[in-house]
Amino acid sequence: MMATGKQGKRQDEGSLGSLLDLLLANARVVLGVSGAAVLALATLAVKRFIDRATSPPDDDDDIKAKQKSLEESWQELSLIKGVPKVRRQDLEEPLLSPVVAVPAQDSKDLILSSAVSLGQSKSLLCLTLQEKLLSFYRDHVSVSETKKAVGKQLAEDIRVELQNFLKNKSLDLPFGNIFLSGYLCDDLVGCNRLEVVFMLPLVLEDNLWHLIPGEETLMDNSWYGMIKRSGLEYFTRGSSPCDKFIVGGYLSSNTINDALHKILVASINWPVIGSMLECIIRPAMAPRELKLEVKHEQVLLDITLCPMVEAEGKILLATSFEEPVENLWQQSFYALEVSKLKDLDAGDSGVRQCCLSILKATFENHPFWSKLTGSHLTHVILHLSKTELDWSEGMLAVRLQQVLEELVQYLARGSLPCFFDDKINLFSHLLLEEIDEIGCTLYEALAAPDLADGLGL
Repeated sequence: MMATGKQGKRQDEGSLGSLLDLLLANARVVLGVSGAAVLALATLAVKRFIDRATSPPDDDDDIKAKQKSLEESWQELSLIKGVPKVRRQDLEEPLLSPVVAVPAQDSKDLILSSAVSLGQSKSLLCLTLQEKLLSFYRDHVSVSETKKAVGKQLAEDIRVELQNFLKNKSLDLPFGNIFLSGYLCDDLVGCNRLEVVFMLPLVLEDNLWHLIPGEETLMDNSWYGMIKRSGLEYFTRGSSPCDKFIVGGYLSSNTINDALHKILVASINWPVIGSMLECIIRPAMAPRELKLEVKHEQVLLDITLCPMVEAEGKILLATSFEEPVENLWQQSFYALEVSKLKDLDAGDSGVRQCCLSILKATFENHPFWSKLTGSHLTHVILHLSKTELDWSEGMLAVRLQQVLEELVQYLARGSLPCFFDDKINLFSHLLLEEIDEIGCTLYEALAAPDLADGLGL
């Protein structure tokens, strides 16, 4: 009797699966590729919900079905994403409601009637999303010019104090002149914390050091590189101020980070400097985390210190990898990213920077999305800008949703090509489990009836 019940249940599930497959196939025609992808996400959610609701707790087969891997979910989505991308002018249509089971012979009529009703209401819903995005930007992202000026001046004052200390009391660290970088300096601010980067350049002698490309290292990744000491037979160890940071014949990023962290935590009298600048400065205590948290009565600053090297026209930042790759340096594209983004917006009065700031502020407080940085989002926006040319303010909601959809596709493939070097995968530092967590939670946000609610705006 129980076997009969299971067989009947499987037949019902098979019928439902056939119906859902038919819906997805027709959706591609009616809604376009991106719309069909969103429907696929909602369909997967419905299938999982039905499985949970109809499965008895002691049914081993159903328990195994519940444990369907995230990879299979990606594969189901790829069946829809695999066709050539079709540009659609009305991407602002709202996300589809969960699919309701109906007799198979009426499924085509259901799809067509749903598309008609969605078309009638999409303008109103898009306007609502547009208003929410602009409101969120105004209330939670935008920072007044006064606060930005205070933040920049405070960062500059702290930079001067750090520079004086390193030059006068810490001669072991051969840094050149520190300069400011980061989102605050480029007016790409968000939320209440202003982000600044202190770039600490190491000056290397051209005849004593040379860059080993990442493809020739253990990482086999062109995003990274190693800096090798050369000419030791003619210029013995000690000829370069950076020789004290050599490990295994290479300039060790970890050794430099450790030495700088020790100075930040144990050597500099931050309470005195903070009192003089009318703020509170706290260095991060975690090993190799080169950060300063600054609290001022008007602003909050997050300062990150980045030892850097310029070699063969590339900007390389010290990374913190464990053995056996502890000597790696990572190429930075930040200056290129910001310059390209600003040039595009200046050329068409676009809202790419606004879109970036909204998404960055949304992502940084999420337990999974925070693993993605503003750099990842910038590259998605730059890629999308090659195919979508209208970035006017009225298209903000449409473009932001497209950025998220494109990001989901990159996550599904496990690869986000660098805009400036497509051999570099910007997801290469993430674990597969982390990529799946980010992708699935972004799916849920996109499948929400209101995208603003899905994003937590």
